[in-house]
Amino acid sequence: MTSVASLENSTFIRPPTFYISGLYNMPHTKYYYMFLCFVYAVTILGNSFIMGTIYLARTLHTAKYIAVFNLALSDLGGSSAIIPKYADMFLVENQYIPYEDCLTSMFFVFLFMTMQSYTLLALAFDRVIAICFPLRYHAIVTKTTMSLIIGFMWLISIFLVTVRLVLIARLSFCRSTIVYSYFCDYFPIFTLACNDNSPNYVLAYVNLSVLLCIPLMLIGFSYVCIGVALCKISQGAERIKAMKTCTSHLILVAMYYLPIISVYISAHTTYIHPNTRIINSVLTQIIPPVLNPIIYTLKTEEVLQSIKVLYKRIKLNFLMEDPVKSIVKN
Repeated sequence: MTSVASLENSTFIRPPTFYISGLYNMPHTKYYYMFLCFVYAVTILGNSFIMGTIYLARTLHTAKYIAVFNLALSDLGGSSAIIPKYADMFLVENQYIPYEDCLTSMFFVFLFMTMQSYTLLALAFDRVIAICFPLRYHAIVTKTTMSLIIGFMWLISIFLVTVRLVLIARLSFCRSTIVYSYFCDYFPIFTLACNDNSPNYVLAYVNLSVLLCIPLMLIGFSYVCIGVALCKISQGAERIKAMKTCTSHLILVAMYYLPIISVYISAHTTYIHPNTRIINSVLTQIIPPVLNPIIYTLKTEEVLQSIKVLYKRIKLNFLMEDPVKSIVKN
């Protein structure tokens, strides 16, 4: 009897599975999941292309493009943590996920989401030094400095997400195990607990500040400094040239933060149908990773020039190999 009771208590504390509710009673959802699969394929191609270009082009082996490479890696990881499992779960209509898999999914989703935010902050640091202290830029923003900044951000992100998982693991789920979300989301899961989850509430707001508010405030402050520095530039052409170096980063910041902020605000101020909320949240997480490589390819002269150089090099190698193959055949 004691062993049975302990087994039941163990099951209550750690249920074998969670049920991910996802979209409810919505027609033509398979087309939506097929669209997500298409977006994921484009995300893989785009971010892999950017990472490959940075790796192969020596002109891009700079501090700034260490951060750009990390952003592409975070975008690729974030989409991979959500879309394949999400699409497979609902296309096959198997919405149960084991407890351990749920926590693993939560870890990677929030890890890459945090790194996306922090990498945008690292890129803001690059821009503010480049424009406010142009003569000292190469002395301050070195490859070593940027690597240390990115490495520190990874450690902070891993620590914060691990704390989330530790606080989830201490909870007892003795009532419902239905997660009203599209993945193993932190807030919908810990609100299901039947024991004290107040530390989870506190951490949820701390994470909101660390993930969104503080990075966005620092990015905003960096652009105030950039604005002041631009006002001191007397020549209009130089001012426009300096502003153009920030356009790609500003677009990335707007694409990442504005949708997330609007989702949070709308969720706390008005009623939103659960399906609408889920679709908005999914698009908020998957659209920036698919657009970021396109923006950096089309809006950054250095990347475009490097792509042209790599294309000419590959074409020249192909033309040089072709006559050699003809001679060998003959």
